[in-house]
Amino acid sequence: MSARSLLHRIANRSTLSRALVAVTVVAAVAGATAAVARDDTDDRARWEKKRQDYVAGVNVPLLSSPNVNLVTTFPETQAISGIFAKSAPYFYISSLDSISVFDVSDPLQPTLTGTLPNLVFENEAMNYGEQRTAKGVERFVLVGNDLYQASPNDPDHVNVGGGELMVIDVTDPANPHIRSRVDVPTSAHTISCVRETSCEYAYSAGNGGAFSIIDLRDLDAPKVLHEKVDSPAAGPNPVFTRGSGHKWNFDNAGYGIHTGSGGSAIFDVTDPTSPGLVTTTGAGGVAKDWNDFIHHNSDRPNADKFRGGAAPSVADGNVLLVTEEDYENTDCATAGSFQTWHVETLDGKPSAITPLDKINPVQLGTGAALPQMAFCSAHWFDYHSTGIAAAGFYEGGLRLIDVRDPKNLKEYGYFASGLSEVWDAYWVPVRNQNGVATGQKTNIVYTADLIRGLDVFTVDLPGTDGGSGSPLLPLAPGSVIG
Repeated sequence: MSARSLLHRIANRSTLSRALVAVTVVAAVAGATAAVARDDTDDRARWEKKRQDYVAGVNVPLLSSPNVNLVTTFPETQAISGIFAKSAPYFYISSLDSISVFDVSDPLQPTLTGTLPNLVFENEAMNYGEQRTAKGVERFVLVGNDLYQASPNDPDHVNVGGGELMVIDVTDPANPHIRSRVDVPTSAHTISCVRETSCEYAYSAGNGGAFSIIDLRDLDAPKVLHEKVDSPAAGPNPVFTRGSGHKWNFDNAGYGIHTGSGGSAIFDVTDPTSPGLVTTTGAGGVAKDWNDFIHHNSDRPNADKFRGGAAPSVADGNVLLVTEEDYENTDCATAGSFQTWHVETLDGKPSAITPLDKINPVQLGTGAALPQMAFCSAHWFDYHSTGIAAAGFYEGGLRLIDVRDPKNLKEYGYFASGLSEVWDAYWVPVRNQNGVATGQKTNIVYTADLIRGLDVFTVDLPGTDGGSGSPLLPLAPGSVIG
């Protein structure tokens, strides 16, 4: 890591104290490393140059399919990751130097309501949780510290070296603050609640063939329940010779999917304190072209409708959606892909998850691309019930992928800019009159862009009347958007 480039960035942010600058330089000189977090020396130089050009208003090309409409942009927050609250209309964004809270009661015009200055790397997947107490609903986000973390709101707890979970209390949207923290014995690159609406336990990304289970029942004093639980997903491949897990995603049928260098693995998490391995991607999960770097994140739509032994169908809950990140590959035609896998059975049969199809939609000749694109791996995505996944492809921008035929993936739409790095994309949820997410999603997409900030789009979805710029899904009585 370059101490000079990091120092330049921080010294020009008035929200952070001089003490944080010194701490960060120490971290840079120490050369701390994380299991998955990239060496960001070259990354930071690229980010800085692109951000400067964007702020200066440098004229760059924009590519957009007719079914994608840019509504507005909030450039103030350079976004790495974000997540929606379940029980209230809020959206939380993590950047390299802050965590921000947006009121999304009007999702086409998010309003910044609170900011926590928080220097952290990398927190590329901020995760949400809530607990119901006698005082009401307590909301919080989980922040994984890979390399370093410091905040002027908590000067006595500076971490250089990573391996830590921070619980950020966002119950008061105007006052997000660090509530507690705990050291994690395996990679804390991402930390995920097993059940978001009753988050008592969380799993770490893990490494070396194992992950950790964190007990969050006391949010003021979280603790490690199990230091190491075996997972094939955190096993080795030719790149990660010691093995590295990356993300846990949990479905609505009591299963958790762990993705990492060893491919993908499905666990029964009915008892979150004692997860049981069900099946994996086996040898296919580390095969060339299907995992050249790491299985990044996943989703199994309609998991509660699972039909084992049936032909692959998203509607039948037997298709696993996966992104394979490979940001080291600068060839957009072969960089990390978006993939579908067939979950043949959940009866304990080994290697029952088999590959179906994959797509690199930003390759020249088959999808719109800009000549300078050289950093365009698949990254985070979000699935919509119409069969369209919204995904971030870094310099490849926002890509919409049609997964209705899981054996024949197609690009459905896109938005890309010459000055952009889209890390994540999110469909805005539909909420009831109390502000609680119903499980449905609108046609509004947010993107977390490290250069542009927070972008808001509307999308003409299959089976709807496009062009209105308003939510297209039927709403329950009293429903609101946000």
